[in-house]
Amino acid sequence: MTTNNGFTIDALMPPEMAQKAEAIGVKKANLDFWSMLALSILAGAFIALGAIFATTVSAGSTLPYGVTRLLTGLVFTLGLILVIVGGAELFTGNNLIIMAFTSGKVTLGALMRNWVIVYVGNFIGSIATALLVFLSGQYKFGNGAIGLNALNIANAKVSLEFVQAIALGILCNALVCLAVWLCYSARTTTDKILSIIPPISAFVAAGFEHSIANMYFIPIGLFIKQWAPASFWKLQALVDSGKTVESYANLTWVNFFLANLLPVTIGNIIGGAFMVGLVYWFIYLRHHRS
Repeated sequence: MTTNNGFTIDALMPPEMAQKAEAIGVKKANLDFWSMLALSILAGAFIALGAIFATTVSAGSTLPYGVTRLLTGLVFTLGLILVIVGGAELFTGNNLIIMAFTSGKVTLGALMRNWVIVYVGNFIGSIATALLVFLSGQYKFGNGAIGLNALNIANAKVSLEFVQAIALGILCNALVCLAVWLCYSARTTTDKILSIIPPISAFVAAGFEHSIANMYFIPIGLFIKQWAPASFWKLQALVDSGKTVESYANLTWVNFFLANLLPVTIGNIIGGAFMVGLVYWFIYLRHHRS
């Protein structure tokens, strides 16, 4: 595209981005079951890899709080970069399929089919990665610093108030879907990566809640709490912190599902589908509804 000033912009403009989002939504909704499930399992694993990176980098940090959060957010972007560039189906990003639904090009049944299958697949990929990481013993690295960090992250997430978790989920997926939306303007892999880094770094640094990331963050903490050998609790990082298994009484599977995953998922849908998807549909596509 050439502007009035004579500059050439090698990127799609927002009206074209909206049409692209609509077309991609139709394509995603019409994927066959096995392809959709396999791609969603990959996305769960990809987001978990970003979470592993973030947990490792922030473990034992003595840097100022904000700097630690910034570094954590930057490395977590690995997850969405793998999803977008590598190709996978992520529930939170797929909230934008609502644009194709609102245009009448995707049925409610097809929309819900995609969201349910992808959500389940993301869960499988995330929790399987958490199990693999636990079996690897990576949580013992750094004299237990990584395991301690994983436990503290998981415990903090299940200790959120219900309404607070919804609000943090709304803010999170508004940024995630904005990252995906920006990628619709991109023509190269570099464009996509640069579009992803700022919004994703922002949501992690700010402490917002992502349902699929939490499918790794909380289970890895639960696996460590329940299955780590007694020798783990004697590692230097645990001894220095004064933490014991009793310190994590609130970290349970019930609290994972009811105190975190449920409200955060609700918030993610509101933030992604309604605050991003429907807003951009209203601006650019409402006059084209079939």
